[in-house]
Amino acid sequence: MGRTSSNKEDAGALFHSLRSACAATPLNLKIIDLYVGFAIFTALIQVVYMAVQSLLLSSYSSEQRKQGIQGSTTRASLCRFCSLQFGAPFSDNEFPWINHAASRTFSCVFYSSKAKAMAELLQDKESGAPAAGTTGGGRRPQIEHSQLLYGIRKEVEAKRLPPNAAAGMEELYQNYRNAVFQSGDPAAAEIVLSNMAVAFDRVLLELEDPFVFEPYHKALREPFDYYMFGQNYIRPLVDFRNSYLGNLSIFNEIEEKLKQGHNVVLISNHQSEADPAIIALLLEKTNPHIAENMIYVAGDRVIIDPLCKPFSMGRNLICVYSKKHMYDVPEHVEMKRRANTRSLKEMALLLRDGSKIVWIAPSGGRDHPDSLTEEWYPEPFDSSSVDNMRRLIRHSGAAGHLYPLALLCYDIMPPPPKVEKEIGERRIIAFHGVGLSVAPKICPLETAAACKKSEEAKDAFAQALYGHGPSQNLVLVSASGNRSF
Repeated sequence: MGRTSSNKEDAGALFHSLRSACAATPLNLKIIDLYVGFAIFTALIQVVYMAVQSLLLSSYSSEQRKQGIQGSTTRASLCRFCSLQFGAPFSDNEFPWINHAASRTFSCVFYSSKAKAMAELLQDKESGAPAAGTTGGGRRPQIEHSQLLYGIRKEVEAKRLPPNAAAGMEELYQNYRNAVFQSGDPAAAEIVLSNMAVAFDRVLLELEDPFVFEPYHKALREPFDYYMFGQNYIRPLVDFRNSYLGNLSIFNEIEEKLKQGHNVVLISNHQSEADPAIIALLLEKTNPHIAENMIYVAGDRVIIDPLCKPFSMGRNLICVYSKKHMYDVPEHVEMKRRANTRSLKEMALLLRDGSKIVWIAPSGGRDHPDSLTEEWYPEPFDSSSVDNMRRLIRHSGAAGHLYPLALLCYDIMPPPPKVEKEIGERRIIAFHGVGLSVAPKICPLETAAACKKSEEAKDAFAQALYGHGPSQNLVLVSASGNRSF
């Protein structure tokens, strides 16, 4: 009892002492003490919050975290186009199709920081816009294609979208929709809706705040994953049952050389705007490192056309001006040449580090059908372009190899019948099988052995690389059911 009484007296004395000290403390020091106490308290809350968030995120796989923003952006894009109001977080019962694609597994809400929200597009009930429907088993938005197109027209009326761009978007939607429905996938309607809503959102963002490509562009993977966006958009167009990947052992050989620090250049024909996605889709399971790290030498049209740019932003690119369009505007020729020189210097710097894989189409453009027979043949390779790659590889300081690559995918997104100067070509789209094959590497010294002049050696090497293309393409034609070259 005596000890308890003593403790109480001590506590009382301590409290009295603190009270006296507090009373004697100036007001400005009291304010400082309160501020310090508040700062310590909020810091502790932040530490606890971050610890809890870390535990929650750790329950998701790394693949889910990498791809999650793509799924959440699909939801946000649907809302922008269809005036759905974000209240409580979406549940799977509200949008059951969101889980259809593997990349839509992580439920968070992502908003574009620059694109104008399109929530007002369908709010005017007296405007004649189609209303969202319902389905049995509970209400959820049922967005028809007419509502998506109505959103585009509202953007034109608001003068946020040029009429020619709107016409291209509408045509793209109709062609994409028809192609996906050709696949027979029971979820085709939902796939079209989600993919086109995200695509239109990216195009509108691009028109509002144009992205500028550097000579070397590294794929944008966050906060929005443009790579997965492109993969998921093209995937429904590929008939994988009638597609073909040839000479897998050589692709494995290439991947092993990259791990050893070697550089690899793939000398390829060029078929469509979808080439990078087709290559990555066919390699994503067997050779994912090649699929995601390929650097594409890209012409200026895919980094200028607003319908192409969002897809190009998801690829590693060396940006150049194609020889086929070098003289479209005579006043720009010198500027284009200087830009190409800068791009070659960027490529040289990249190759010095080793472990780089570069895809280039030395024809300078896409393959086109013969005007008389309407049969498709790979365009001839430009020997100076091939020789540029040979010299870059030789002087990189790392071991380097050149492989012929054959690509067959024109049925999915064929180019115009002839080369066009104007930006904004028609996009014809279809569901079809595709093919990809690589031939053994070719050594420049072997092809030049019988040549007496340097120009002859350049032509011989380019012809040797090109000569392996048609033979590989004949295999692809047979395997994927395309029309013959």
